[in-house]
Amino acid sequence: MKKYLFLLILMAVCTGLFAQGSNLYVKSINDWHAKRENELKQPNGWLNLEGLFWLHKGVNTFGKAAANDCKYQHREFADYLGAFLFNGDSVEWVNKNNNHVNIDNNEIKGEQPITVYKQHGIAKIMDWSHFSWSVIQREDKVGIRFRNLKAATLTAFKGIQRFPVDSNWRLKAVLVQPAQNLLMITNVLGQTTAQKSAGRLLFNIDNKEYTLDVIDEGGPNLFIVFADETAGKTTYGAGRFIDIPKPDANGNTEIDFNKAYNPPCAFTAFATCPLPPAQNRLKVSITAGEKNYGHH
Repeated sequence: MKKYLFLLILMAVCTGLFAQGSNLYVKSINDWHAKRENELKQPNGWLNLEGLFWLHKGVNTFGKAAANDCKYQHREFADYLGAFLFNGDSVEWVNKNNNHVNIDNNEIKGEQPITVYKQHGIAKIMDWSHFSWSVIQREDKVGIRFRNLKAATLTAFKGIQRFPVDSNWRLKAVLVQPAQNLLMITNVLGQTTAQKSAGRLLFNIDNKEYTLDVIDEGGPNLFIVFADETAGKTTYGAGRFIDIPKPDANGNTEIDFNKAYNPPCAFTAFATCPLPPAQNRLKVSITAGEKNYGHH
């Protein structure tokens, strides 16, 4: 009888510990997702983008008037705010009519050209009223990424729908060293670039092995662009992103699909997202992580 009672107590304790562990895991995923949604709403997040203007060499006028090269039509924007001077490897800003444009939080006076970007350097942040913009470069294309810090896409944001958190989608994985050090990735502009390969990730779903090629961007985690059979149905059609921990000395790591997240292009038409390479299009439905958002 005592032995039977002991087993009951042991089972109850184990069940309680399992439930506690499960609840802690769900909370960790929910906390991670709440942080992600908060980052999307920040001034440098993806919800406030309202323009992407590619520059041509020479003078690129900027404002809401129809004659401008970079035209942003908003009733609160200036007809002609100024101009970008693009010479191929740098961009200068020329103020117009003392419009009180700020560059890296410093108000600009006069109409003398000021360098705001040099090729492969860090772009300066420019702002006027509640609008902000900076130069971006994508291979040979140089443009202006434009933000409205009061954009309707930001103020109307109510969160991202997700699949229920399921610990079965937290999978052990092994990272195998790459045969080649480069992984070719194409973006939505049709540009293909070589990214540093971290290797090929091996993992099992329902006793079947799958693989994903992994990118090393130099940060604390490794990066994967993938798609699965939910793409274009319940998840974003062009695939999703996921980060994984760097492996130990034996290549052991994990992939937690509960942390699969949408690329910026799911929220805005003014982003330049990478697309999954053919080998990263999984022939299985990953019913975990973020679902599709909006209509992008």
